[in-house]
Amino acid sequence: MQAGTDARSVYQGTGLGMSIAKALIEQMGGTLEVDSELGVGSTFVVTIPFEIADRRDVHELQEDECASIRGMKLLLVEDNDLNREIAETILLEEGAAVTSVVNGFDAVNLVSESPANTFDLILMDVMMPVMDGYEATRRIRRMSRPEAASIPIVAMTANAFAEDIQQSLDAGMNDHIAKPLDVERMLRLIARYRRKE
Repeated sequence: MQAGTDARSVYQGTGLGMSIAKALIEQMGGTLEVDSELGVGSTFVVTIPFEIADRRDVHELQEDECASIRGMKLLLVEDNDLNREIAETILLEEGAAVTSVVNGFDAVNLVSESPANTFDLILMDVMMPVMDGYEATRRIRRMSRPEAASIPIVAMTANAFAEDIQQSLDAGMNDHIAKPLDVERMLRLIARYRRKE
């Protein structure tokens, strides 16, 4: 409900905001209290009950999420020296074994010449000289190796629009990480592809 009918109230709202907020808060088991005095102001008190997590549970969850890439063998394909160094440092600190190359051509050659199951996952930059990540992925998928069709390949690119993600998937990639990298999201995503022992 709105107190007046000036131009602001007539043209900029229906007066339903408070009703909607109250309904949402009550659905969460909470309460909304309002103390209002015309010409003075309004005070709104929102109370919503939440269960406080046990500190041990939070710590264990963080450890599970962050340490879960420990022991994974990763191939990092990135042409930018600084980006490659940062990503490599993060992954190594989390316990992964990391091999790095600077373009898609080198990645294709390394995968084709390595013993089977050398890598658990490939982090593939998309825009690179010599051979981009899309073409490199297509060539890896066409290899006559048992893991060529199944090894997880994750695109890394600053282009995060729906069509860019679809282009990555069409090339044979499994997933997509936007740059600049969100470290926690990257670690969780990589951990999802850990091979089941």
